Amino acid sequence: MHSTHSLSLPNRPPLVLGPTPLVMGILNVTPDSFSDGGQHNLVEHALAHARQMLTEGADIIDIGGESTRPGAALVHVQEELDRVLPVIDALIAEGITAPISIDTYKPLVADQAIQAGATIINDVHGLQGAPEMADIAALYGVPVIAMHWDKARDASTPLLEAMHRYFDATIARAEQAGIRSSQLVLDPGFGFAKSVAENYALLRALRQACSGTAPQQGDFPILVGTSRKSMIGKLLDLPASERLAGTIASTVLGYTNGGHIFRVHDVKANRDALRVAQATLYGPPKDLG
Repeated sequence: MHSTHSLSLPNRPPLVLGPTPLVMGILNVTPDSFSDGGQHNLVEHALAHARQMLTEGADIIDIGGESTRPGAALVHVQEELDRVLPVIDALIAEGITAPISIDTYKPLVADQAIQAGATIINDVHGLQGAPEMADIAALYGVPVIAMHWDKARDASTPLLEAMHRYFDATIARAEQAGIRSSQLVLDPGFGFAKSVAENYALLRALRQACSGTAPQQGDFPILVGTSRKSMIGKLLDLPASERLAGTIASTVLGYTNGGHIFRVHDVKANRDALRVAQATLYGPPKDLG
C-alpha cells in the first residue's frame, strides 16, 4: 500500500519512508505564523518546544523563519538567518540527533542552515523559485521536500493535470542540478492557491497528484501538511486553535491514501492516530498479541 523509500542524509543513517509514518514537528520561529506566531521565536522557547515534540514522538524538526500565510510580510535573508540559525545551533549543541529540515525558499538561508546542521530542505516553491536552491541541495547531498504552489495556475486546467506539469518541472530542475530522484519528496501544498474543494479532492487523490507525467519517474514519497489549515477551519467554522480533531482526520486519511511524512503542530495526537491507522492497515506489533 505504501511505497518504500530511503533518503540519504549527510553524516547520519538514511531516513526510511514506507508503511511506518514519520511525524515532522513544526517549529515556527516567526512572530506572525497563522497558528503559532510569536510562541517560539525566542531561542529558549524554540528549544523547549523542540524537546517537547521529540518527547512526543517527532521524527523530524522543521524550522521556519518566515510565515507563508496569506498577507504575511516578506522577510529579508539576514532577518531569516537571524531567526533560524541560533535555533539550529541550540538544537545541535543540545545533542539532538533527529533530522532538522529548513523550511525556506531562499538558497542562502538553506546553505547556511545546512552548514549549521540541517539535513533536509523544505522548499515551498518546489525548486522553481530561486534557481540556486537545487544547486545547494545537490552540493550538500540533502533531500528536498518540493511543494506545489502555482500562483499562476490556469483555472481552466484540471488540478491534477496542472500539478503533474508542475512536478515535471520540479523533477527536471532537480535532475539538471544533479539531485537524484530518490532524494525528492513531493508535497501537494494543501492550502496554497487551492480552493477548499480542491484541497479535499487532493486528499482523496494523493498518490495520483504527487507524481510527474513520465511513468519511468516512478513513485515519490509524499509529505502531507494539513495541520490546522483553513481547509479544516472553513469546513468546521473553527479558529486555528480548535482544529485538532479535523487535523487528525486529515492526517489519517492522508496516511491511508499513501502519505509518508506528516507535518503537524500537535505531535502526540497525530502520532497516536497514525499508530492506530498503521495497525489497521498492516497489523499491530507482534509483541502485543
